[in-house]
Amino acid sequence: MRLSNLGIFHTAIGVIAILSALLSFARYGKINLTKATGKIYLYSTIITSLTALGISKNGGFNAGHVFSIFIFILVLISFVISLKKQGNTKARYFENFLLSVSFFLSLVPTVNETFTRVPIGHPWAKNVTDPVIAKTLLFLFILFIAGSIYQFIKQRKINRTLP
Repeated sequence: MRLSNLGIFHTAIGVIAILSALLSFARYGKINLTKATGKIYLYSTIITSLTALGISKNGGFNAGHVFSIFIFILVLISFVISLKKQGNTKARYFENFLLSVSFFLSLVPTVNETFTRVPIGHPWAKNVTDPVIAKTLLFLFILFIAGSIYQFIKQRKINRTLP
């Protein structure tokens, strides 16, 4: 199945969002909205979420659109928290967690679409119910849980060192 121009743009911006989140995780242990990588994640995720609403493989509103709206809401709430609650406070726990959830949820359609399209002509999965997709998402969920625990511990240490 070929991608529309909107689909190509959506995919390109989505890849930028994922790469910037991974880079932010690697550098700061979280998606840090005060740094360039976090800002790129924020803006590219907003664009990706909104452009996803114009894409439909099966026609009409579907689960992917619900994911997009939910991801959009999560990053928006995180952004508002980051603006209203400056400094390393308890609000950072919520901000970190919501951004991590948005990232994990972004990976669900990414894995589904990638595995059912790549490699072209002989994709890794026949459809979204293929066990390879379920196993991959389970692995990513375990990483999400581990990463969330790591972020919580790291943020607690930061909060304790401040007056």
